Amino acid sequence: MVMGTLDKLAILADGAKYDVSCASSGVEKKNKGGIGNSKAFGICHTWSADGRCVSLLKILMTNYCIYNCTYCVNRNQNDIPRASFTPREIADLAIGFYRRNYIEGLFLSSGIEHSPNKTMERIYQVLDILRNEYHFFGYIHVKVIPGADPVLVKKTGLLADRMSVNIEQPSEQSLKLLAPQKSLPAVLAPMNQISDHILQNASERRLYRHAQKNKFVPAGQSTQMIVGASNDSDRVIVKASEALYQRFQLKRVYYSAYIPVNDSPLLPALTTAPPLLREHRLYQADWLMRFYQFQADEIVDERTPFLETDFDPKISWAFRNMHLFPMEINRASYEELLRVPGIGLISAQRIISQRRVAAISYDHLKKIGVSLKRARYFITCQGHYYGAIPVEAGLIRRALAPVQKPVQLTLF
Repeated sequence: MVMGTLDKLAILADGAKYDVSCASSGVEKKNKGGIGNSKAFGICHTWSADGRCVSLLKILMTNYCIYNCTYCVNRNQNDIPRASFTPREIADLAIGFYRRNYIEGLFLSSGIEHSPNKTMERIYQVLDILRNEYHFFGYIHVKVIPGADPVLVKKTGLLADRMSVNIEQPSEQSLKLLAPQKSLPAVLAPMNQISDHILQNASERRLYRHAQKNKFVPAGQSTQMIVGASNDSDRVIVKASEALYQRFQLKRVYYSAYIPVNDSPLLPALTTAPPLLREHRLYQADWLMRFYQFQADEIVDERTPFLETDFDPKISWAFRNMHLFPMEINRASYEELLRVPGIGLISAQRIISQRRVAAISYDHLKKIGVSLKRARYFITCQGHYYGAIPVEAGLIRRALAPVQKPVQLTLF
């Protein structure tokens, strides 16, 4: 039976929803007489009921796959409807959706249908049609297929805005257990190549005018890790993310709470709820590393390998380092202010600016944007402490503990 475009779209768009690496950090690119644009502030987003980004045409090229990853809904042993788009079909769909104002860009991933090279070549063809035939200047994010020829990766990177390679599991042991056909070195190799090309391209564009036209992956690269499919601790995940940021200058590491889709003794039971709160805490820890100058070992150490669920990682760190508090708001450095729960990047900058004019009073802090509900237990202002309880981790923990919501008892 010949499958129609809408049938394929239903199957392949559904197969792509498990990939969360779809946010754009934005990229500056001028429209040169074609259609579409990609502004520096990023494309607009909207979110579906399950929290997934839907402003891009987020789709798989195919859900046929030669691999048999235990955690993947598209593994080759699963009995699910299968479909494939041709490069021309995807390009026509993207342009059709764009002209109807449904989308502003494309997020394209794929199963490995025949070989990594064959799949990467088809992804390149989609971008070639969109960029060079339709002159589409909108945002395009594509997945890189580990094992593909570096020449194909480079050709595709000159047409894409962002590329990502899914690391999936944070450790070699987990990858061997759940995806034995993959290996961490094979996944890291294209990341290394993309990182090198980005640095080389940036250097060439500074030196040569003709190189300005050929930007390689101007929005950088990202990756995704699945949370909860293996027994890896939060410490393993956070340490792996830190290493990826340092080694490959990634824009983002995305964390995807594992949704049980396959029945296997190696995986959580099918009735297990996705660890969404854990995913949220990992994003907060990631934020601390990228913007608050925290090291992974400060966020999760060997004694506490898992992030607390009741408190965000910054408050948890403060509880473990109460000897540093209370901190005088009028003397603390910018770096020290960033460590205070309730003080963010902008409020820390405002405190530094305001102190050049006059000393800050406690009443000023709320106007500056400080969350006094949390910060008052960790600061003094002009020598006064406003916490109303002794500066002890146990007491502050009880004061800040989330209120337990009443639960309706069931009869069964």
